[in-house]
Amino acid sequence: MSEQKCDCGNRSQQFKELAPVLKEYAKVPGSLITILQNAQEIYGYLSPDLINYISEETGIRPAKIYGVATFYAQFRMEPVGKYLIMLCKGTACHVNGSDMIEESVCEHLGIQDGETTEDGIFTLNNVACLGCCSLAPVMMVQSADGDETYGNLTKDSVKDILDEIRKNA
Repeated sequence: MSEQKCDCGNRSQQFKELAPVLKEYAKVPGSLITILQNAQEIYGYLSPDLINYISEETGIRPAKIYGVATFYAQFRMEPVGKYLIMLCKGTACHVNGSDMIEESVCEHLGIQDGETTEDGIFTLNNVACLGCCSLAPVMMVQSADGDETYGNLTKDSVKDILDEIRKNA
């Protein structure tokens, strides 16, 4: 068996974008969620290496960091696609057909909630509410270019939207 070695020396360079956040919050009690939110914002998800680095810099055990990160639904432990589809499942959207929209997205992309397409373009996440009830059913698509909200969705319109995004990806 080959032995895996820690590449700890390169972690500070690998995660240098997080340095200002850690400088401000590493020694502040109760700031772990803030650190994790910022880390995820910068890197897209919380990798094992990133969690270990945060542990080294804050003195918080990796197990505790994992516990917090896996407890809250906002944190991702796996990379997401280039486009993160957040499909609203709130009351207004549910009443107006979000289950039908989810079925259409899943069928069209070949993924389920929480999964990423094989090409890495799309990840689907069902969310409790996007706060756009007058547009129900609604989804938001996050990308490096920003967030785009699509409302009054139908089975056909959601497929057209996804095809247009894929075409421009």
